[in-house]
Amino acid sequence: MATNPSHKLSILEKSGYAMGDAAANLVWRGALAYLAVFYTDTLGITAAAAAALLLLVRVSDGITDIIMGMIADRTHTKYGKFRPWILWSAPILGLFMVLSFTAPDISPQMKLVWAYFTYIGLTLAYTVNNVPYSALMGVMTPSHEERSVLSGYRFAGAFLGGALVMGGTPYLVEYFGQTGVAGEIDEAKGYQQTMYVFAVLLVALCVVTFMATKERIVPTTNTGSFKKEFKDLLYNLPFIVIPLLSISLFFFSLTQTEDATYKFNPWYMGITCAVVLAVTGHFIRKLINRPDTDTTPSQRDLIDLLTNKPWLMILGLGFLTMLFNGIKYVVIAYYFKHYLQEPTMTGLYFLALLITSIVAAFACGYFTRLVGKKTLFAVSLIVSGLLTGCISLLGKDDLTGLFVLGCAAEFFAAFMPVLTFSMLGDAADYSEWKHTRRATGLFYSAGSFIQKTGGGFAGALVLMVLGAYGYVGTDESTIAQATDGMVLLMSWVPAVFAFVSVLLLVVYPLNTKRMEEIEADLNERRAQAGV
Repeated sequence: MATNPSHKLSILEKSGYAMGDAAANLVWRGALAYLAVFYTDTLGITAAAAAALLLLVRVSDGITDIIMGMIADRTHTKYGKFRPWILWSAPILGLFMVLSFTAPDISPQMKLVWAYFTYIGLTLAYTVNNVPYSALMGVMTPSHEERSVLSGYRFAGAFLGGALVMGGTPYLVEYFGQTGVAGEIDEAKGYQQTMYVFAVLLVALCVVTFMATKERIVPTTNTGSFKKEFKDLLYNLPFIVIPLLSISLFFFSLTQTEDATYKFNPWYMGITCAVVLAVTGHFIRKLINRPDTDTTPSQRDLIDLLTNKPWLMILGLGFLTMLFNGIKYVVIAYYFKHYLQEPTMTGLYFLALLITSIVAAFACGYFTRLVGKKTLFAVSLIVSGLLTGCISLLGKDDLTGLFVLGCAAEFFAAFMPVLTFSMLGDAADYSEWKHTRRATGLFYSAGSFIQKTGGGFAGALVLMVLGAYGYVGTDESTIAQATDGMVLLMSWVPAVFAFVSVLLLVVYPLNTKRMEEIEADLNERRAQAGV
């Protein structure tokens, strides 16, 4: 049956889809916010070991996201390509959420092994759940405008799930961790039982998403034997993994402390990183120039990505905006504790930002219809960047001004992830229009990975700036001299990334008129093919 080009999704279906990201963000935005402090204060592993663990798993995300995107594209069931994975992975994701916050009574060495096992399991299960979930948005409707509204619902759900965990975890840990002795809390018990509650909720929300949504677009694919494709993917993985590893090690060398166990010279790592990127770029150019007859379907999928200029620009936007948002979120605790001397207000500020984000996410799709994605993205970057920069003008006792400026900036900043994921669907449409092939899962998996790495590098940049000001968290004498750095990290440092992002939007080619032309052409092709 031909696709209805004017198809509108019901509020029920859009809300059901949003529940999937509410579930995912019980893990991603919520639980992971407490995992580092759980590792160091409850499980009992060192901060250096925890940092190395988080860095290495960031690199593994690059592998698993791409693999999962290709697997999802090659999945065929009566329920579709992407919906079944959301259902199948939910219990496993809930299980590893609980295990990751379990502190067994074992030796310090085995605790580190346990942390690696559970965290890798958690991130792998998250990838299996969230990459197909992200790609599902690209096949629920052929309308690029309706995808913008759907993306708004999605991120409203994401912010809601994050707010629930970020706001509720401390209280639930205290409640479940009661020992019967006045003032004593068993944090290990409290964390584990709190995650039981969130795991059950996660599974229930994923079931809602599976039942409430429907896949309507049948992508045009050209795939061969899965075994051959997987072998071919493993052959090409070094093009992805080696550059990511070199970049990650470079950032690690910039952020390591004086007492780090393993020393990396930043100059040597920077030169090595540049050489690796140059060599990888050479081999990628050779791959792109191969004729179609000499490439496999998975290689053609990769070539489609690397030659898709809108997609590459969206990745750049996604990375820069994650730096913009991530830096602000990472430095908030430092800013309130050491600069404002108001640590108890941190949670309230987080909650205010997340409530503002939920409202903005719902509004984003409707603003998009008025002015278009490209214009709205540019306005959000400029306005949010300026408002964020103005935080530097506030005094230490101006909490009201901080909440007003912070929430106003967050309203526009919340448009950024909504628009990024909506535009990834546009890039997939563009690829199908240009190449008559559509690897929706691969497009969204790579975008998801850039979001993750952007957040990781944001934390690294915060450490770099604080380190440049001489900040050492365990040395009270170094804190006062670093407060100026905290102010910059709350204001002009992230603002710079917002302004740089505008330069990418200036040359971004897929405006509203262009997308309407591509959408009409694709709908005509699908109708002729009887899809």
